[in-house]
Amino acid sequence: MVFSIISQEATPPPPPPIVINKYSDEQLRTIVKLMRERLQLYKEKVEDQYATSPEISPPVTPVLLKDTYTKVIEERKRQAEEERIKKEEAEKKKKEEQEKKKQEAEQKKKEEEDKKKAESKDEKKEEKSMKSKLIEAIWFWVDVVLMPIEDLMDSVLGKTIDPFTDRRYIAWLSLVTLAFNYNTWFITARLCFPYHTESAIPYWFALDVVADLIYLTDSILFQSRKQFVKAGDIIVRYNKMTIYSLPFRKTERANRLLKADTFFEFSDRLESIMAKAYIWRVIRTIGYLLFMLHLNACFYYVASEYQGLGSTKWVYSGLGSAYLRCYYHAVRSLINIGGLNEPHTVFEITFQMTNFFTGVFVFSSLIGQMRDVIGAATAGQTYFRASMDGTVDYMVTNHIPSLVQSRVRTWYTYTWDAQGMLDESELLDKMPLVMRTAIAVDINLSTFQKIDLFKGCDQQMLVDMLLRLKSIIYLPGDFVVKKGDIGKEMYIIKSGAVQVVGGPDNSIVFVTLKAGCVFGEISLLQSSKDGGNRRTANVKAYGFANLFVLEKKDLFDILVHYPESQKVLARKGRKLMKAKAPAAANAEVEKKKGLVLFGPKPPTPKLLRAFGGNTNFLEKLRVTTLTFLSRYVVI
Repeated sequence: MVFSIISQEATPPPPPPIVINKYSDEQLRTIVKLMRERLQLYKEKVEDQYATSPEISPPVTPVLLKDTYTKVIEERKRQAEEERIKKEEAEKKKKEEQEKKKQEAEQKKKEEEDKKKAESKDEKKEEKSMKSKLIEAIWFWVDVVLMPIEDLMDSVLGKTIDPFTDRRYIAWLSLVTLAFNYNTWFITARLCFPYHTESAIPYWFALDVVADLIYLTDSILFQSRKQFVKAGDIIVRYNKMTIYSLPFRKTERANRLLKADTFFEFSDRLESIMAKAYIWRVIRTIGYLLFMLHLNACFYYVASEYQGLGSTKWVYSGLGSAYLRCYYHAVRSLINIGGLNEPHTVFEITFQMTNFFTGVFVFSSLIGQMRDVIGAATAGQTYFRASMDGTVDYMVTNHIPSLVQSRVRTWYTYTWDAQGMLDESELLDKMPLVMRTAIAVDINLSTFQKIDLFKGCDQQMLVDMLLRLKSIIYLPGDFVVKKGDIGKEMYIIKSGAVQVVGGPDNSIVFVTLKAGCVFGEISLLQSSKDGGNRRTANVKAYGFANLFVLEKKDLFDILVHYPESQKVLARKGRKLMKAKAPAAANAEVEKKKGLVLFGPKPPTPKLLRAFGGNTNFLEKLRVTTLTFLSRYVVI
């Protein structure tokens, strides 16, 4: 017993439960407690079915009739719709009030701005009016002061100057261009290089004054007289001048570069009067190249000064001539020759890369421009060679004799050398009728007026005939007309000479016709009846001869519009034919007499054969006699 008591006292209490998460343990205990309470409640509910539930009972819905229920629903809908409409109207009214206030504010703001603008405009108008009045007053006094000088120069330069044709104006533009180039090159050099020093100031000042005086003279004496076109009208007087101030500071002379239009005007005018304009284009392109190198040299010196002269191997060292060394660097840099010191800093690398890119772009542009200039200069020669090569290939393909090929080559070469083109009509056809008429009248009208056949005809008809002339070049020995051929053209000698020949082998020269002479005109009015339009003599070219040809068809087309001149030509043609007939008959009789007189050629005497074989004596005597007898043969 004692032992059992001792053993009961010695039994330890049970260990407390192991809690891993205190919060989870509390929540689980709470859930268990609630579940036990709920279980107890349901046990009581099973034992007593009338026991009340601790939950609140829902309200009882009243029972309504169908009609009453629909009326209530419609009333509620109507009220809801009225409330919605009232709400929308209130919101709309509110928005309208806000927009109205906003518009009023904007209108007030706009009115204020308009008022300010009007005030500023009025102030500006007043300022402009004051400035304009001041400018007008200045120009008035300038005119008053310069009027005597202008009147004095009117006798020398004239009241107006045509910039397209006046050579004196073009010569003056060359001087203004020289002054502009001085400003363009030396302003940039003086801005960048240390050449604007105290010792050099007198020289710079003298050159600046000379350049400014040239600008001023150009504005006063030449630009005020220059004609210009405005809306198709030629304005012959322009009194407003551009007055330049005379600052000496290098930064204030930058406005001299605004005279660049003079350089381009001089370039255009010079090209228009030069026979070989491509020479000036080449010079101008080279000038552009040199100026780009000049600008790069200026930038390089500024970059070197920014980095510090001699601070690195890439910058200018500061030794020797600054401009020449920088220009040398620009040439090697822009043309990408290579052999330059490597840049080290970020600024140097950026500058050098910009140089390379600029050089590639600029020089590719200049090379393309130079190619165009050279191509334009040799375009005519290229056309000539292509035409001649095509003709030669054609002759070789068709096995044309070598003699004919040689004459064709001679004709091509002489025609191109003489007139710079193969067909003058190609050039004249591109001109308007007024210019073609002026050129034709200037070249041939005086010659036409001397032709007996056309004296007394309408002058306009002569002008129309001039426009129908065609230029043909004959080689030495070419027959222009042959005796017995049908006459369809008349000829005017533009340059060279032709000979009227006859006798055996056409060795007798009756007459030589030179530039300005006309032949074959009678055949234009002769009819083919009884062979009246046949040629009566042989005419061949003596050397190279350039002739104008008028065809009979063109003459008849012109005479349709001039019936009076047609009557005059018909009357003169009959007179010339009557005068020609006896002369031609007499010439034939004299020729026959001469042939009967001398008869056939006798054998050469033995005595003459003994004297060195001089067998041509009687032949020469016979030819001389025939020449004398046949002197009156009419073409």
